[in-house]
Amino acid sequence: MTSPAAYDDNNIFAKVLRGEIPSHRVYEDEHTVAIMDVMPQAPGHVLVLPKAASRNILDADPAALTHAITVVQKIANALKDVFDADGVFIAQFNEPAAGQTVFHLHFHVIPRHEGTALKPHSGKMEDGAVLAGNAEKIRAALA
Repeated sequence: MTSPAAYDDNNIFAKVLRGEIPSHRVYEDEHTVAIMDVMPQAPGHVLVLPKAASRNILDADPAALTHAITVVQKIANALKDVFDADGVFIAQFNEPAAGQTVFHLHFHVIPRHEGTALKPHSGKMEDGAVLAGNAEKIRAALA
């Protein structure tokens, strides 16, 4: 068994959390930030990021996980309402073999509509005005 890789505090989500890279934040508390995914697979695609440094669920502090999943639930309920979704897809990847590409623990929370396929998580970024508008609707629902 290989030893786990060290956390890299220069990953893109660490930079977002430090405010070095702009983001459309929809929720923040002492332990967690939720932001719009800039390459959404569906309108309203949100990422929930624990503020505590960990690569993924395999090395995360259990207390950070407990808080994060509570925020995931809060965001999921808001997205279901705001986007009149039939369901909510929640994904979390651990290590490259499982599809993880950014090595800071994060949860994808994506509103789903029956019969509508997810878009690929490609290199095409969504228009900032669309993200800002969706973020505002989500923040209003959470208020």
